[in-house]
Amino acid sequence: MNHWLLRPVMLGLLWGQLLLLGLISLGWNLVAAVLYPLLARQRGMEIGRAGISHGYGLFWTIANASGLLKMDAHALDPLRDEPGLIVVANHPSMLDALMLVARLPRSACVMKASLAHNPFLGPGARLARYIRNDSALGMVRQAVADLKSGGQLVLFPEGTRTERRPVNDFRPGVTLIAKLADVPIQTVFIDTDSPYLGKGWPLWRLPPLPIEFSVRLGRRFLPADDPAAQLAEIQTYFAECLKRPSPPAC
Repeated sequence: MNHWLLRPVMLGLLWGQLLLLGLISLGWNLVAAVLYPLLARQRGMEIGRAGISHGYGLFWTIANASGLLKMDAHALDPLRDEPGLIVVANHPSMLDALMLVARLPRSACVMKASLAHNPFLGPGARLARYIRNDSALGMVRQAVADLKSGGQLVLFPEGTRTERRPVNDFRPGVTLIAKLADVPIQTVFIDTDSPYLGKGWPLWRLPPLPIEFSVRLGRRFLPADDPAAQLAEIQTYFAECLKRPSPPAC
């Protein structure tokens, strides 16, 4: 088949997978809206987080089978059942949270308060008791309480998708949360050469195929007495370990 004919076919398949993701999300959020008033907080949280994780896992299974969109995040599996852990990662794409949460079914994410009213995300996020960022202090308090109760927290310290390679400046919060909750920070690197759904890349534009992501574990940081200094240390570590080729220490 000529290249100019194959391209719209590939674009249609890719859009079809993203449509499937939207349908999975909408379907689960309809279920979550029903379950939220019926379940006790702890039970609802467990079911809510597992439901989101399995939904994203289904999407990645189908995407991997298609050969267009590939994700290898098996490196996260040893963290799956570990309580009281902050997982921090770089943020090259809109798909990053889907990769991490799919492998970490007990994890919570920090969500924008405005998304609580989004029909594709809001009911499921409320059932899972995701952390809202209405205020910095409230976000920290919710995150600390969740971690102390045995939860996991997935955070992207850049705050937004990477604009300046290798990483944006890290925003404060993650090291303070680690100190107050007395939990470690596990660094995670998301490696990709694809620009798809990165900052400034439109959804409709077809990137080079296949789109490939891989996840690897980095160093684990214990909570520190000086959160600001530790945040700078972790940012430097990420910057060094995301350079090509990665240093052996990473």
